[in-house]
Amino acid sequence: MNRFAKLAWTALAWAVLDVLWGAFVRVTGSGSGCGNHWPACNGAIIPTPQHIETFIEFTHRTLSGVLLLVVLALLIWGWSKYPKGSPVRIGVTGSAMFILLEAALGAGLVLFVLADTSNSVLTAAVVALHLLNTFILLAFLALTAWWASGGKAVSIKDKGFLPLLFGTGLAGVALLGMSGAITALGDTLFPAKTLAQGLAQDSAVNASFLIRLRVIHPLMASLVGLYTLGLVGYIYRRINNPLGRRLSLTLGGFVLAQLAAGVLNLLLLAPIWMQIIHLLMADSVWISYVLLSASTLSFEVARRVG
Repeated sequence: MNRFAKLAWTALAWAVLDVLWGAFVRVTGSGSGCGNHWPACNGAIIPTPQHIETFIEFTHRTLSGVLLLVVLALLIWGWSKYPKGSPVRIGVTGSAMFILLEAALGAGLVLFVLADTSNSVLTAAVVALHLLNTFILLAFLALTAWWASGGKAVSIKDKGFLPLLFGTGLAGVALLGMSGAITALGDTLFPAKTLAQGLAQDSAVNASFLIRLRVIHPLMASLVGLYTLGLVGYIYRRINNPLGRRLSLTLGGFVLAQLAAGVLNLLLLAPIWMQIIHLLMADSVWISYVLLSASTLSFEVARRVG
């Protein structure tokens, strides 16, 4: 890998770290740690944290700020290094667009006081959109690193049903992630001390919509997981490229790990550390899905797979 590719992979890893720390901000109730100030924190650019919530929130903003600078550096470097028509230019442009949108969504959560314990429909909608934007950002960063490392441009021409199969799977994972973000919000705002209490919350007549929606997430996870495992098996049996096979096995492994993490998260009543692991597995599934799609749809042998 050249230096640009190494920086792109580093940016992807940093983005995942930033996402996980953002989840830590939510589950610890630190979203208002900097008050309703943005980009300043409690009115200061570099605050002196008086509370742990301020330290947690400011750390998240620092991680996000560094990622923003790295992505903008990739944008400038990518356009100067790679020629017109290179897929790397598409990757860095998409990454820059969605990192800016990510910052705007984060600012909206703070400025409109949606980062606190609000359980409004608007908060749930913004949280879900925030997750979708994060997934798209991770996809562009992964593709940028992939293409800079020698991956070929994606083409859906003469690929049969493969684009539809991958598109359906990616859409399913994205919707699953959005429902998971809303479910995690409900778990944070309405924690249960026992599994029986959690089930009682779900069936209560006056239950919040956040509690009612969290019943849907495990059902969606089962359907999307089974579909993905079926697609992984289909690709593995028909593709002859060793890299494509490794990627398919990687995706299958992450899906199984994510399903197991989801069950543990439910049984353990969503402790902080388990929610972080659950999100890490979700990001891993998504990135693996994106790379397997790009790999398969770029190989000539993919015509025979479809």
